[in-house]
Amino acid sequence: LLDTFEAIMEKRELIEGDVVQLNPDHAKFPGLLVVVTEPKSFGCQGYLLHQEDFEAVRYKGKAFVRPTWADMEYVGRLHWMLDYQEEKDEHA
Repeated sequence: LLDTFEAIMEKRELIEGDVVQLNPDHAKFPGLLVVVTEPKSFGCQGYLLHQEDFEAVRYKGKAFVRPTWADMEYVGRLHWMLDYQEEKDEHA
């Protein structure tokens, strides 16, 4: 981690598939990556990825977060967005 963290992402056009990283001082998910699923006026909505293994992160049954511009920094873009569906309980 950087010794000091002062970057604040300025509002920019985000599209589905963009990747942002949450600030190291984020209250619940410091430093995790977010794949944007929906741009929002306040920032975005997206699902969490762990930066070490790029696996989707589960928190209380959901892997989604809605960070504000001040909570994140732009990283890049996914080249392919795959359809993600929850595994259905086959015994239900």
